[in-house]
Amino acid sequence: IGTNFAVPTSWGISDKKKFDALMKEVLPLLAHGYFLGDNLLTWQRNNSALADQVFVEAWENNIQNEADGAVIWRRFILACAAYHCLHLDGDFVECGVYLGTGIKTVTDYLGGKAFPKHFYGYDTFDYHPVYDHQFADQKEGLYESALKRFEGYTQVTLTKGLIPETFKQCCPQKISYLHIDLNNAESEIATLEHLFDRIVPGGIIILDDYEWSGPYAAQKIAEDKWFGQRNYRVFPLPTGQGIVLKR
Repeated sequence: IGTNFAVPTSWGISDKKKFDALMKEVLPLLAHGYFLGDNLLTWQRNNSALADQVFVEAWENNIQNEADGAVIWRRFILACAAYHCLHLDGDFVECGVYLGTGIKTVTDYLGGKAFPKHFYGYDTFDYHPVYDHQFADQKEGLYESALKRFEGYTQVTLTKGLIPETFKQCCPQKISYLHIDLNNAESEIATLEHLFDRIVPGGIIILDDYEWSGPYAAQKIAEDKWFGQRNYRVFPLPTGQGIVLKR
């Protein structure tokens, strides 16, 4: 407990070279248990993700790019939420799959090919429907690559298409775990409109972009209004995520 963690991957930095140099000066000044990466600097923390060796193995084995190596705290939030939801009625859903790493890390952490829940993933895969949000691997063939990662994982179903229309193809009636990472307010609100009533009591919603500012602020504004109308509040996390517990 209290293992240090530092990677050079963060975003929104105007002078990366200067920032990295300053961090080299700062880190030795901090109490043990610091975390640097994914736009988060903390110290004197347990860094619980690094103390869970089963999780660390699942995370390391699924790193596909530089970002995956930085978002360990975010992925551990998913893993902990998934562990909670494993003991509830209802299936798992992720909206915004990209390379499939979020789903793969969670399933590997909680049983691998013996993961006991059905996990549904929804994404356009080969393109991003929002202008100027395209990721490097979002091109023709991504869907097939994602499917290949889940060969032998019979409980994982990946559906290609636009949300919410793609829910008509297949969608569970009961949901215990819902991870939303669609990078735009309209699609995330549409997801909540279609799936919220299917979430069982005690189920968890994780909003990946909720506490990120700048271009993602519109998501927080829209989601605060949507949940507020239903007498819910989102728990903001320093990872940039938001959590909602279904009553």
